[in-house]
Amino acid sequence: MRFASSQEAADAILAGNVRAAARLMRMLDDRIDGATDVLRLLYPHTGRAMVLGITGNPGSGKSTLTARLIGLYRKQGKRVGVLAIDPSSPFSGGAILGDRIRMMEFANDPQVFIRSLATRGALGGLSRSTNDIVHVLDAMGHDVVIIETVGVGQDEIDIVRTADTTVVVLVPGLGDDIQAIKAGILEIADIFVVNKSDLDGADRAVGDLRGLQTLMSEMPDWLPPIVRTVAARNEGVDALAQAIAEHTQFLQTSPASQARAQNRAAFAIGGLVRESVWRSVDTWLRRTDAGRELVAEVTARRVDPYLAAQTALAQTLPNNPQLLP
Repeated sequence: MRFASSQEAADAILAGNVRAAARLMRMLDDRIDGATDVLRLLYPHTGRAMVLGITGNPGSGKSTLTARLIGLYRKQGKRVGVLAIDPSSPFSGGAILGDRIRMMEFANDPQVFIRSLATRGALGGLSRSTNDIVHVLDAMGHDVVIIETVGVGQDEIDIVRTADTTVVVLVPGLGDDIQAIKAGILEIADIFVVNKSDLDGADRAVGDLRGLQTLMSEMPDWLPPIVRTVAARNEGVDALAQAIAEHTQFLQTSPASQARAQNRAAFAIGGLVRESVWRSVDTWLRRTDAGRELVAEVTARRVDPYLAAQTALAQTLPNNPQLLP
């Protein structure tokens, strides 16, 4: 599908055209020129969807839990968009994109849009284009957008800067539960889920979480609830959905929600700036004689990388007032 203009593309997406949306998502993921022009037209129509992040250790059942939530929200008559983030090969850049297989029961539901995204080297558990594609799904009219992250461990913190509600999924029996809890990602949770809670060790995992919460120096306005689920048997999913709804209501009434939204906006702006500057500098280093010579000087230890970085920035930024594609 081709777009005659950015406005035509935006109008088609706002009307719910799936082919137009899928094409724009591909353009955004591949950083094709003109994609951000369409996104700028869509942005005023965003901010209506509830953005839900599902994160946790690999093997914790995130994909199964996501599929159960899709089914629950569809029974409520809601339109659901899903982004399943998969890790990329550091060599080929490709990804298996397999989490979508677990959600195949919704493949023919026109009210469910599921897209897999490769991280393409991005850290923090998300793809570099996650925010952009969330905006597209939001503008299309999806009531709920679920982001299922890679599951990389303690580095997986970007989701809290993207989602309205972050669900951290744990399972019992992964070794030292206290060490797992200290891994870092749990600090971002709005809701804890102990999945596979029919296994031995579930009570201990719940107890450890509650124990850590009592050690907090100051009780927050929102204390993350702990929900037990067995996603494979669809147990506890209703309780999880209720906790998500309660957190959404909390955000609508909490004075801190505006600061949280502003922090997310600042993160989004900063991410675009970082990527744009890096692309511009990388292009200069690899494709200009001066850039290649500077790389050779650093390789030969005649110039240190700190001075080289200053040189590259000085050579690049003044010549690129329009960095974004």
